[in-house]
Amino acid sequence: MPSISELIEKYIKKLIQDSSYDYIELQRNELAAQFNCVPSQINYVLSTRFTSENGYIVESRRGGGGFIKIIKIPLDRHDDPAAQIYRLVGDNINQSQADKIIKRLLEEKFITYREARIFRAVIDRNTLSIELPWRDNLRAQLLRAMLGAIFRD
Repeated sequence: MPSISELIEKYIKKLIQDSSYDYIELQRNELAAQFNCVPSQINYVLSTRFTSENGYIVESRRGGGGFIKIIKIPLDRHDDPAAQIYRLVGDNINQSQADKIIKRLLEEKFITYREARIFRAVIDRNTLSIELPWRDNLRAQLLRAMLGAIFRD
């Protein structure tokens, strides 16, 4: 059974997908009431699931029910998506950040589900059994190499 956070995330993503634009505007309190949760649960979902690594910008204003604008930033297929991803990866990346990037590539259909599983297996902390900070550096190198192979065409 999905958690309340997963349900809220799916609901918001569906709203964005159905929108004529690449953004939606919501009231935090109304969304909390709809899911029978506290507004801080909405904040948690926004801060963990709708980050720039995941391809979103969240604009928020307090007061008056808590206005929220969620903007989907698609990878620009015309402006070298590989360069955009390379900038996100950087010279070192932790497993959580890497997982978010892989999830985004999967959602935007740059990679298949099978490729995502392979990426995750290669960059997993159990696979990279070396100490930090070298592990995060190696993870970034491997992720950039795999992305290079994907984007080479």
